Amino acid sequence: MTRHYLAGELSQLLGELAAAAAGDRDADEVVWLRRQAETVGPGRLAPVARRALGVADRLCWESLSRGDVRAFDLRAAVSARLWAFGVAAGLLGEG
Repeated sequence: MTRHYLAGELSQLLGELAAAAAGDRDADEVVWLRRQAETVGPGRLAPVARRALGVADRLCWESLSRGDVRAFDLRAAVSARLWAFGVAAGLLGEG
């Protein structure tokens, strides 16, 4: 995968997560992480991906605690795609 593809795909996934996080306290962090994915060097994408997974996890738990099944389903789906991409791109170590 090219470096531009990695940054672009991570940015796209973070955009989806930002949309899923709208109105949540972690929404601003997702927007910040997306900005990081678009501006940091390729060697710094792994920490962005790991942090994004942590935020996605919090978002999933938050939606469960509210009993919001629709939000959980959306957030979990984006989280799964983010994890799969991170593993395939070598951003998450050995998975």
